[in-house]
Amino acid sequence: MKIAKLSEIPEREIRSPQGKYHLVRQSISQALGGIKDVGTWGGGHPFDVEYFRLPPGAANFPFHAHSAQWELYIFVKGRGSVRGAESTVVVEEGQSIIFKPGEAHQILNTSENELSYFVVADHNLADIIAYPDSGKWGIKPQQKFFTMEETSYYEPGD
Repeated sequence: MKIAKLSEIPEREIRSPQGKYHLVRQSISQALGGIKDVGTWGGGHPFDVEYFRLPPGAANFPFHAHSAQWELYIFVKGRGSVRGAESTVVVEEGQSIIFKPGEAHQILNTSENELSYFVVADHNLADIIAYPDSGKWGIKPQQKFFTMEETSYYEPGD
């Protein structure tokens, strides 16, 4: 049995170059012996649990949708909004929301106070992430990001 105390788990602050995306995250699963973004096939947990804090005015990540990953958000402090494919809704402490694969989402702190929440995500052998606003794509576990042009399955001359 392993026990982790949130106050003792290292914090990682992540900020985009222009500061639009800004968060502090703590990987609870990793503190309990898991390997970040590596499921049971790589010696990690079948899910990942993290604690996030967003400062006022920040977004967590660019608007995105996972092709394989489920994510459960549990809001514990503050108020903000969740952008989905069809609408943006207000969220506050005590609320939860779940995103199934293919559902685009983004968390925004629209208040003057910190917004904090837990995220529980499952692990798949691989995941492709689409970024509808920019046309980018990402792949996990490699953590590589691309812009692509559609092409045919066969190469010319096949």
